[in-house]
Amino acid sequence: MKTLGLVMIVKNEERCLERCLKQVKDLVDKIYITDTGSTDKTKDIAASFGAILSDYTWNQDFSAARNYALSQSDCDWNLVLDADEYLIEGSRADIEAFMENAEHVGAIQRKDYYNESSLDGKERVSYMYTWTARLLPRGVGFTGRIHEQEDSSFPAESLPLLFEHDGYQQGGKEERNLAILLDELEDKSDDPYLLFQTARTLRGMNRHAEACAYFADFYQLVPLSGAAYRTGGIVQFLFSLMEIQEYETALAIAEEEKDRLGEYADYHFTCGILYMKAVQADTKKYIAFLPLIEQSYLRCLEIGEVPLHQGVHGCGSFKAAHNLGIWYEVSGNLPKALQYYRQAAELGYLPAIERLRNFE
Repeated sequence: MKTLGLVMIVKNEERCLERCLKQVKDLVDKIYITDTGSTDKTKDIAASFGAILSDYTWNQDFSAARNYALSQSDCDWNLVLDADEYLIEGSRADIEAFMENAEHVGAIQRKDYYNESSLDGKERVSYMYTWTARLLPRGVGFTGRIHEQEDSSFPAESLPLLFEHDGYQQGGKEERNLAILLDELEDKSDDPYLLFQTARTLRGMNRHAEACAYFADFYQLVPLSGAAYRTGGIVQFLFSLMEIQEYETALAIAEEEKDRLGEYADYHFTCGILYMKAVQADTKKYIAFLPLIEQSYLRCLEIGEVPLHQGVHGCGSFKAAHNLGIWYEVSGNLPKALQYYRQAAELGYLPAIERLRNFE
């Protein structure tokens, strides 16, 4: 039977480390934790789970730290996690057969929580599904100073392991991440993945004009196939363009991508918002897009939720239904508005539930 080690790099993770280790400890044989300078109870928590501890002097390079941590493990396979990732589905039995072949890597599914503002202006918790290669055979490490990726030619296969991730809700790391990204771009200015991550970071800091400059370079350089981050990058580009009211550019990109992204609910959901905002900004100029608002959200519901698309949960169900309810309400079609509000409310979407109370 192959052995499996949990390998982590940590710093001041007392908020979440215990939960992470408690939920994953039965999946692994050994726990290896490399600390990069904690001043809280992180190392005590790790030791309480029998972790093999090591220290590493942080040098602004995530791959270097992860590869050092991996070098501590003597296991056949290594599961690489962050302290804010928590196993919620999957067991050791689910991956035993996978680990018999050492010439592939395993991608875990992650449920990423984040805070967003909905059309009613209120901030709520949303989540999206992503896949990331984290189960690695011994000898495989990482490359890239930040947002590191596995350094391997082995094919990646999806695993029946689902983790919750709440790190995006915590904030506070944007300036650090941006500095590393900009430094790495000095040597790799035409790397579309780095451009995407830089734009994404700036967008998270509400620096949308700067983000759009990097998104534009990303959009020109990212390959049409083989880049799993392309769709998400384009969707985020469109949202940042809306923030700076660059509707002409956003509409041109939406049109350019309609065939490539036509099967993605996130694309149509974003288009629905784009068309609405454009019409609101200049009704006379953009009136032709008015009917496309309804069509976009209806298409979202036709597609439904497809976790493999790594999109925002709800774009193929309750979020689209809620926005359709708004569309029909402002259009004066209250029966249809109520129909879609109820559809969203049945799926537990709070804005739809609140909206229905206004009709009681």
